[in-house]
Amino acid sequence: MSYKPQYPYLCSPLKLGTLTLKNRMISAPMGFPELTSEGLLTRDAIAFYELRAKGGAAVVTVGEAVVHYETGRSHGRSINLQHPDALAGLTNLARAIKRHGAAASIELAHGGKFSAVDSLPGERKREAVKYGPVDETLPDGSVVKMMPKEVIKEIVESYGKAAALCKRAGFDMLLVHGGHGWLIEQFYSPATNTRTDEYGGSRENRARLALEILDSIRAAVGKGFPIEFRMSAEESFEGGYRLEEAVELARLIEGRIDLLHVSAGSNEDSFYETHPSMFMERGCNVRFAQEIKKHVSVPVGAIGALNEPDMMEDIIKSGKADVVYMARALLADPELPRKVVQNRADEIMRCIRCFTCLAERMRTQTRICALNPLIGREYESLFERPLSMPKKVLVAGGGVGGMEAALTAAERGHRVTLCEKSGALGGALVSERHIPFKKDVYGIIGTLKRRMELAGVEIRLNAEVDADYVRGEAPDVLIVAVGAEPLMPLKGKNVVLAEDIGKAEIGGRVVVLGGGLVGCETAVFLASEGRSVTLVEMADTLAADANARQRPALMEKVYASCRVVTGVRGLYADEAGLVCENGALIEADTIVAAVGQRPRYEIVDGLRNTAPEVKFVGDCVRAANIREAIFAGYHAGMDI
Repeated sequence: MSYKPQYPYLCSPLKLGTLTLKNRMISAPMGFPELTSEGLLTRDAIAFYELRAKGGAAVVTVGEAVVHYETGRSHGRSINLQHPDALAGLTNLARAIKRHGAAASIELAHGGKFSAVDSLPGERKREAVKYGPVDETLPDGSVVKMMPKEVIKEIVESYGKAAALCKRAGFDMLLVHGGHGWLIEQFYSPATNTRTDEYGGSRENRARLALEILDSIRAAVGKGFPIEFRMSAEESFEGGYRLEEAVELARLIEGRIDLLHVSAGSNEDSFYETHPSMFMERGCNVRFAQEIKKHVSVPVGAIGALNEPDMMEDIIKSGKADVVYMARALLADPELPRKVVQNRADEIMRCIRCFTCLAERMRTQTRICALNPLIGREYESLFERPLSMPKKVLVAGGGVGGMEAALTAAERGHRVTLCEKSGALGGALVSERHIPFKKDVYGIIGTLKRRMELAGVEIRLNAEVDADYVRGEAPDVLIVAVGAEPLMPLKGKNVVLAEDIGKAEIGGRVVVLGGGLVGCETAVFLASEGRSVTLVEMADTLAADANARQRPALMEKVYASCRVVTGVRGLYADEAGLVCENGALIEADTIVAAVGQRPRYEIVDGLRNTAPEVKFVGDCVRAANIREAIFAGYHAGMDI
């Protein structure tokens, strides 16, 4: 019987120069910060990129490779293409990607005036000169010097040398980073380049650096070797260029490139345009690629929170773009392209755009993913203990932690039964089903359920596990994942829990009590439905439990749609609304309580010592977020 792909356009090949891509799904550049202090690749970094090649991407693009390390290092850890010992690591990296049938690409970059912006304080070298198009002082106090022509020449030459090195190492193509506010965009932007020499003024002069860099690379790699150019279609800050000028840049460079990667935004002031948050539509930046494609003859790629196969298929089929790029989506599920090719879209773990991957780098200089415990430990995972003897495993609780534990144990070969006392899987995630911007979070339930079924997990609903139940099943291992219960600080007919807003009657005037992550998201959702919402938090800070990248996007929504009262404790509810400790009454038809959760200690204590091996994961240990629950479940399953 012949195989018919469900997504024929996504799965079709594409020729770039002398290279043929096996499909239209490309792993976009994303850096892996665990390099040596000198900017050399580690085995962990190589394994990070290799995982995407194993997952079926047509191209795996290595991120943040700096061509002129002294002046261009944009992050605390970037690949140093000028180091005399760089070749061996690059060669091993290219081989690791290519042996799985993917094309190996690498991003050639220079931070310009934003060099070292992401360094840890102890690593930041303030004495080093930052070069940009003009003299200026950045908001952090860094002094930027106008880049002299002799330094421009040196950097242009460094691009050519880096390209030659990467080709020698075995890379199949190269990506030149000309967007997101880095050096090339700094020179092209009329807002950041006010030079009066041949590198400033007219559009052609501002594009001169890009053209010289591309010419330097082409001279180094020769004809037929694919060169990709990454550009921002617009800069969302005052004075920055718009789409019309991006089209002109695309026209100027198209004769020098083989693929145009169209992104958006700039480091100046548009992080969330480059990295769309959960409050933005998926594919929101595809329109830029669609427009630019009308004006150039080279293939064009689209990016912007893409991970839905149906959407990506339509992008290619309708001619909006020729390829699609994914970064965060391939952290959540590196096998997404393979699953698309094999008609297994229902098994894809969709990225929830929680920004854990980006925030954790800021916090600890590591790369992780809230949904995928393998990220950041790809190399380590190659040496995990093989299964010696299958065991009978009983999982109590069908929340995300319990499901992950059951799935992991079953995939390792154990005989697993999962019991959920209610009639539905999902635990706390069930309450997300009514919130549009949490659609992907709620979707985790269906994906894990499908994967558990395929792994052979027996799922029992309406099955509460107590000590007698465990004794009757006689498992070798019991995993307790019974979750937590929400705290209810108030009583009254007009008081509901945040997790019940989908099934409770909510009035037009609402007070949300509790300004943590759950409370803030609940408030934003209720306001989006046209209700008048007041958010009350006893601390002075909202969403203290949100990560550093997630919180700004959430706060923008909160303050745009809700009245916020901080530093005030709610005492009790009456028919008129919420009475606070200062005696003030905040009028409301409904009070929504979102003040946290309490682990189910009584259930946990009752299940101790009921099996030869008992493990406790997730909220039943302490109130946790999705990442903590998934990680705990995964490792519980791995440790059996």
